Amino acid sequence: MLGRLEAGIARERRFVADASHELRTPLALLRTELELAQRRPRSPEELRAALDSATEEVDRLTRLAEDLLVLARADEGRLQLRREEIQVKDLLETVAGRFNQNVEVGVQDGDSIVGDRLRLEQALGNLVDNARRHGAGTIRLEAERRDDRIELRVTDEGPGFPPELLPHAFDRFTRGDEARERGGTGLGLAIVAAVAKAHGGRAHAKGSTVTIELPG
Repeated sequence: MLGRLEAGIARERRFVADASHELRTPLALLRTELELAQRRPRSPEELRAALDSATEEVDRLTRLAEDLLVLARADEGRLQLRREEIQVKDLLETVAGRFNQNVEVGVQDGDSIVGDRLRLEQALGNLVDNARRHGAGTIRLEAERRDDRIELRVTDEGPGFPPELLPHAFDRFTRGDEARERGGTGLGLAIVAAVAKAHGGRAHAKGSTVTIELPG
C-alpha cells in the first residue's frame, strides 16, 4: 500500500510539473504580444495582428484549463455522467458533421448505448481531430457490437502511432515531435481514456485505429 501511495504522489507531482510547463508557454507568448503592442505606437493592422495572436493564446489556455479540470475530476472519481440512451448512428453522424474534412461513418441502424452523450462526443471529437491533424487520407468513424460491448473506432489512412509512442499514447502530455511543433497540449487522448473509463470501458490504439470499448 505504501508503494502505491508513493507512486500516486509521484504521478501527481509529474502532473503538476507538466501542467505548469504547458501553462508557461502560452502565458509567455501572451505577455510578449501585449508588451510589443504597448512598446511604441502601432498601426491598426499591427494592433489587430497582436490581438489576434493574443486571442489564440487565450483560447489555448482556456482549452488547457478545461481539459485539466476534466482530468482532475476523473482522478477524483467526480467526472459526472448524464446517462441516457443514445443511438450510436446518430452519435457518430453528429461528431462527423462537426468537421469540414470528409469523415465517413460506418454503423448499422438500431444499435444503442447508455452513456453521457456530450462526453462521448467530446472523446470521439478528440479522436477525429487527432486523425485530422496527424493522420492522412479518409477518416472513418465506425461502430461494431461485440457480445455485450460496443466498439467505437476512429481510423485514418496514415502510418499510425510511432512504435515508441504507442505504449504511452494515452498518458497525459504525451506528444510526438510533430504535435509539439503544432502546439498540441497532449491531453486529447488522456481525456478519451478518462471518458471511456468513466463509462466502465477502456480505450486502446493499434496502428492508425483508436478504439473506445463501452458496455453495450
